[in-house]
Amino acid sequence: MNSALAALDLPLNAMTAPKLFVSYCWSTPDHEQWVIDLASELTQSGVEVVLDKWDLREGHDAVAFMEKMVTDPTINKVVIVCDKTYADKADGRKGGVGTETQIISREVYERTDQVKFVVVVAERDEAGKPYLPTYYKSRIYIDLSESDRYTENFERLVRWVFDKPIYVKPEIGKPPSFITEDGPTTLGTSALAKRAIEGVKNDKGYAKGAFDEYLDTFSHNVERFRIVNKDGELDELIVNAIDATVSSRNEFLLVLGAFVQYADPSSSAKAVHRFFEALLAYYAQPEGQNSWNESEFDHFKFFAHELFLYTLAAYIRVEDYSSVNNLLTEPYYLPKNIDRGRSATASFSVVRDHLRSLEYRNQHRKLNRLSLRADLLEQRSKLSGIPFRHVMQADFVCFMRAELSGDRWWPETLLYAAHHYGPFELFARATSNAHLSRILPILGITSLASIKAKLEEFASDRRSLPRWQFESFNPATLMAFDQLGTKA
Repeated sequence: MNSALAALDLPLNAMTAPKLFVSYCWSTPDHEQWVIDLASELTQSGVEVVLDKWDLREGHDAVAFMEKMVTDPTINKVVIVCDKTYADKADGRKGGVGTETQIISREVYERTDQVKFVVVVAERDEAGKPYLPTYYKSRIYIDLSESDRYTENFERLVRWVFDKPIYVKPEIGKPPSFITEDGPTTLGTSALAKRAIEGVKNDKGYAKGAFDEYLDTFSHNVERFRIVNKDGELDELIVNAIDATVSSRNEFLLVLGAFVQYADPSSSAKAVHRFFEALLAYYAQPEGQNSWNESEFDHFKFFAHELFLYTLAAYIRVEDYSSVNNLLTEPYYLPKNIDRGRSATASFSVVRDHLRSLEYRNQHRKLNRLSLRADLLEQRSKLSGIPFRHVMQADFVCFMRAELSGDRWWPETLLYAAHHYGPFELFARATSNAHLSRILPILGITSLASIKAKLEEFASDRRSLPRWQFESFNPATLMAFDQLGTKA
């Protein structure tokens, strides 16, 4: 099969060969041969070519032949081969070319959407401009005058003949969910995100203010994800609401990533802590709501917990352990707790809260998943641009920090560490004493003795470790405990 036809991915026996007429000028013997060669290549590419050299015989009326070829409805396409002589005769209406021009130009002018005629440029002037008839100057042509691009443009010509262009307009798809669904699903923070990123990357004086404004607007507009229309199963509404947060999460990660990489760590740590305090307000009913189901806030809890893990992962990636420690040490102010007679502050563990709706969904729909929440975190990580192992590592840090300080943290993602036989990067690097001394504060300890005691506790009572049926993990393996601080 000819290479040009092969490029169309069209079998020869699957179509009727299109019929094409070649209009040209007998300028020189070399040009005539060039046209014959072109016609031969087209024929070899599955095109039925009508050429005067082949089809016009002695005794035939040349003018009638030309007119018939241009107007004949069986002729699918007409190629106009233009060199200097052709362009001059066409503009001067001279000879056979002039006759064809009168017929062709009328067709071109009268049919603005015409696809039957195309100019093939065979020659350019000294300035590099193509020779074109005046009536065709505003239209798109195919250039075969340059040998280095001949093959590429010949394919264009063949595609034009077969009506198989390289670029095809796609079918109109379904409107996005934020158009078809009720209520907004975006936070309206894209402009603020762009300003914050540009500010910190270009070291602008307004960068810190732009970052704070972004976080403040983001946390305030999370309200837009609140479930208002409660028609349908609550677990389904929760899952859909979680799905709606993906783009906002990714935007947050871009902004945070820029500040983690380019800004002074101390400039963002406090603002980020206050940001999560603001998100914690969504864990309970809003002011003025008199009746509610505790599970209807589960998407807020999932979202904040997910952002918390990714934030820790971002700080750990750049070894900003001070900011990690700040998020794990500083208490979180919860004004709504005061009204309930509870403590006004809580540890970082308050970020991770139980999601009854997902537990119900797993049981009610018989999904038989060990942890639907862990599954969602893992699946959504594929859209974040951040490896899931970084999220697992952050989750493990939270777990160990809680265990070593007498707190509780259920490490959702470590279900996927059940068969993870190597240490996380943070601890693999801590084989050196220098690195170990830097990471101990994020665990809330000053020596390995506390870790050793906790690991011995786990070893003596495996039930004290988080477990998903028969699945669990080995903390000693995940932190390479035997290797910690063994190198100078």
